[in-house]
Amino acid sequence: MNVLDFNFGIPFPNWGEYDVYQPLVAINISAEYNKGNYQYLPSLAQNWTVSPDGMTYTFNLQPGVKFSDGNPFNAYTVWADEYGYYYASGNLSFWTLANPIFNMSGVVVGAATFAALNQSGFTNPTGSILSTMENSSWPIYVTGPNTIVFHQDQPYPYFLGLFIGAMGLQWDPQYVMDNGGFGTSGSFPSNPYFNQHPVPGTGPYMFTNVSEMAYVKLQQNPLYWGDSLTAQQIANNPVLDPGHVKSILLNYKSDDFSRYSDLSTGGAQIGIIFGTNFNLIQSNPSKFGYLTLPPWNGAVFALAMNTQRYPTNVTDIRQAIAHAINYTQIYATVFHGDMNPMIGPETPGWKQFYNLNNDTAYSYNVTLAQQYLTQSGIAVSSLPALQFTQPSGCSYCNLADQLIQADLSAIGLNVQIVVQSYNLYEAAYSQTGAAKAAAVGQLSLLGGENFAPSGVLTPSDPWVTFVTPNGGGNWALYNNTNVTGEIYSFFRSTNISYIQSQLLQAQKQIYNDAPYAWIGTLGLWVGDGSLAWDKSVISGFYPDPSWSGADTMPLFNTITFTNGQG
Repeated sequence: MNVLDFNFGIPFPNWGEYDVYQPLVAINISAEYNKGNYQYLPSLAQNWTVSPDGMTYTFNLQPGVKFSDGNPFNAYTVWADEYGYYYASGNLSFWTLANPIFNMSGVVVGAATFAALNQSGFTNPTGSILSTMENSSWPIYVTGPNTIVFHQDQPYPYFLGLFIGAMGLQWDPQYVMDNGGFGTSGSFPSNPYFNQHPVPGTGPYMFTNVSEMAYVKLQQNPLYWGDSLTAQQIANNPVLDPGHVKSILLNYKSDDFSRYSDLSTGGAQIGIIFGTNFNLIQSNPSKFGYLTLPPWNGAVFALAMNTQRYPTNVTDIRQAIAHAINYTQIYATVFHGDMNPMIGPETPGWKQFYNLNNDTAYSYNVTLAQQYLTQSGIAVSSLPALQFTQPSGCSYCNLADQLIQADLSAIGLNVQIVVQSYNLYEAAYSQTGAAKAAAVGQLSLLGGENFAPSGVLTPSDPWVTFVTPNGGGNWALYNNTNVTGEIYSFFRSTNISYIQSQLLQAQKQIYNDAPYAWIGTLGLWVGDGSLAWDKSVISGFYPDPSWSGADTMPLFNTITFTNGQG
């Protein structure tokens, strides 16, 4: 089989990132999906060592690796990727996804740095740029062409998990600088050239042709370093598999029925199928298979309530909303009955830190909701309609919003659903201070539709992301100084009991403050649907190890075929 067709409904440019870009550290994807165990494995890093104080990680890289354009991968390119990402993202909290890992106070990266890099190159850097790369007063530095060191500000035992998702994927910085550079600091991404000309990676596949909002073509990378791996090595670490088809065509089709029709007639072998068409997938198990997520996954669906805007800045109002929602109805009507209840902010995959107070999930209790409204002292009938914002293009958001709207109407709260372009929706969250609080609706869905860890796979990520001021997923604008300090125990101690005691206090406060109504973790890959495939051709594959936060495509190189190929 030479060409594998895949039809998807996720907007461009959600490419098959994990097939093209690889992280320094992989995760045992078999154990993660089947058992809920997180075991870190070598990927572009051949091995690593940790200093006795737990603050310094030294990575020894796979020798002789090249990007698909022939440029070398080495410690110098990793250094440039990390500091290029830091520069482009414009601030420390975004760069490390709000995890306070490194002391960046002495780091100065700018135009002069990249000019020196461009002049020197990455094969044998010389002069001032080599001195900069070897500067051990910076948190990331090289000690040789195949060795790079990461020094933390405080010991963080889950450090390796930072490299699992998008934050850890490696790409060719020489190609970036040859084609316009890293863009403008603080405007990430800001070089549109790469939309049509993707940056080369080291993975089993490479991009060969891109047409924005139309299709992406991939073919096997002839320079892939993993071609020489044994069958046993691949079985131990499936994400390194070279793949079993020469080329892949990813067609973008926004119409869900067209994707279902193509999958039914052989026009595609895999597709993302949503909504009512997914019922057709479920009702024909002899022809179609589809991906379900284990209950410990980290793809969260929740209602965020703006804690900085009246009247959802009143705790009793938020508690009333949390208890007015008919969760069971949402599960059945929106998610085909496939949803896992949760109590946030931690996700069930991190058992050591999940629901430490043994709380009961917010329940559908109209009487209790009305009691909270009375307790608030607010005349509900005098309130204007609550603004419930959602981005356009979310297949299940509108239905979920309408159900929540009806639930809140039953307790006297009027809700206006406002559908915005995704750019406009995101723009509200890019503001700061009072302007941000005023721009964000009183109600919204977490992440616009759902939220998954795009750059990390660590237990601190949900806590930092959802309920600290700098968290990229803090759509409730929640800010409690004590809670933030308790969450940051992750970064000042390696004592699990101490961290748990701090998080217990944080969870109590968050549960009482109710910045979110935690609806659950997804059972299907994209909420009201999933990756579906023709069982006569494909028998299975692995998906993104960070639960679709980095890549909504299948890992094409892990596909196994019904005819025994692969």
